[in-house]
Amino acid sequence: MVLARFLPTDERFFNYFEEMVGNAAEAARLLLDLVEHYEDVERKVRHLRDVEHRGDEITHQVFNALNQTFVTPFDRDDIRSLASRLDDFVDYIEEAARRLWLFRIDRPTELAHRFARLIAEQADLLATAVPMLEDPKRSEAMLRLTVEINRLENEADDELNHALADLYDDATDIPSLIKAIRWGELYQQLEDATDRGEDVANTLEAIVLKNA
Repeated sequence: MVLARFLPTDERFFNYFEEMVGNAAEAARLLLDLVEHYEDVERKVRHLRDVEHRGDEITHQVFNALNQTFVTPFDRDDIRSLASRLDDFVDYIEEAARRLWLFRIDRPTELAHRFARLIAEQADLLATAVPMLEDPKRSEAMLRLTVEINRLENEADDELNHALADLYDDATDIPSLIKAIRWGELYQQLEDATDRGEDVANTLEAIVLKNA
């Protein structure tokens, strides 16, 4: 594979990743808008589903490009991993919005607002970090962003633990118990979305360290 070092790499992967992370940021903004302006819910959820489908399309383009490319800008497995993690992040965001609609939630709680803001912050940081892959000189700046993304996930984890501790305190009858169960599932889904954002950050960190 010595020859590979002298062959031009296919730079389109950087464009794909910028598209993917931009798509993820849009999904996160749509979720935040849904939670903060809780009206016309079904239309907004369908819009977010369209964004998720767009992410799937870009992911397929990445995998197809891998099959057609001899020399890639960094390790092929890392390219697959980063594409998959970004796709998962959007999937979990879309699923959280879908459950708000399916569960016929009257209005989001303040905790749901906080989760949505944490997800949106993660997405914005990723939208800043991912384009830095193309410039090795910005590796340290990217690593600082990944640390912040991990911090946001830790904050979401703490929020979930606090929520679950007293979630069922007011569940005194069947309707209130069902409501508590649904909110428990929603909070878990929202926290899981922040986990997926952290997965993207960890993948970025691994790529930087491997290529340092």
